[in-house]
Amino acid sequence: MKFGIFDHLDDSGLPLNVLYEQRLKLIEGYERAGLYAYHLAEHHATPLGMAPSPTVFLAAAAQRTSAIRLGALVFTLALYHPLRLAEEICMLDHLSNGRLECGIGRGISPIEIDMYGVDNATAQARYLEASKVILQALTSPMLDHDGTHFKFRKVPLPMSPLQKPHPPLWYGVPNPQSVEWLAHNGINAVTLGPPPVVRGITDRYREIWAADGRDPNAIPHMGFTRHVVVADTDAKAHDIAVRAYQRWHRSFWYLWVDHNHLGVQPPNAVFPADFNALIERGTAIVGSPDTVRAKLQSQVSTSGANYVLLDVSFGDMAPADSARTVDLFARHVMPAFV
Repeated sequence: MKFGIFDHLDDSGLPLNVLYEQRLKLIEGYERAGLYAYHLAEHHATPLGMAPSPTVFLAAAAQRTSAIRLGALVFTLALYHPLRLAEEICMLDHLSNGRLECGIGRGISPIEIDMYGVDNATAQARYLEASKVILQALTSPMLDHDGTHFKFRKVPLPMSPLQKPHPPLWYGVPNPQSVEWLAHNGINAVTLGPPPVVRGITDRYREIWAADGRDPNAIPHMGFTRHVVVADTDAKAHDIAVRAYQRWHRSFWYLWVDHNHLGVQPPNAVFPADFNALIERGTAIVGSPDTVRAKLQSQVSTSGANYVLLDVSFGDMAPADSARTVDLFARHVMPAFV
């Protein structure tokens, strides 16, 4: 069992340079606490994501750390020129001394994709084609590709990633039906879903992994994300979480409510306005160390996951509260999973 951080790096109400510095200091603390990786979401034109270029922020984080792994979860491939992103992935893998984790995806928000001038009707095809181009670019000295959206002819590639054949890949999974390609190709899987949904995903992944004759001890990460707050008492943790979640929730709905010219509903990621409903759904865990440990042990047992991503800094939560969560989690929760 490993633990990492998932971060939207959403607007906290502070000046952006202050927000960045606070978060970089927290990442230093994540490393000291022994967390496996820091995963940064990518969003555009919304206060939900104030680091729309993950490679830029992760390059800064790489210079402030030496052990924790760093990655985007995910790069919104429908918005990228694949050759440019492949080059940046190579750079970042070297700048981090081989600590890059590479999440890939279409992008969850059709509004963001549309605002970039990309037709949502072609976004899935662009993502699939871009992923093929990027993997070829990361593993070959020459790029040749004749596709629908991208064409390359004998493009020399003097750069390659430090990790071979390429940094580990991650993908966000909404349901068990999305698992087959990931399991056959050894790609790490993450979901936002409650424990029963996670169980369906992990069972299917293990089934395919075993059918392929793979070593069960070498199975990739199968994880879930949770809003997590730990404090000295259940009441204090709950108060911190509820207050911070209000701002985070406004940021989450910002595009869907205020700028939803497409009239679409958010797919696979419905977050209720009431934080208590999030707790009841099983996608938030808050309380004292004893409470959080017991709840997490139950969720891990139910879900079959081997990786948990903690969202410990959201909304206008004070950095001291986030740091306290990580400290208490590392000292009183993590040892129960060793």
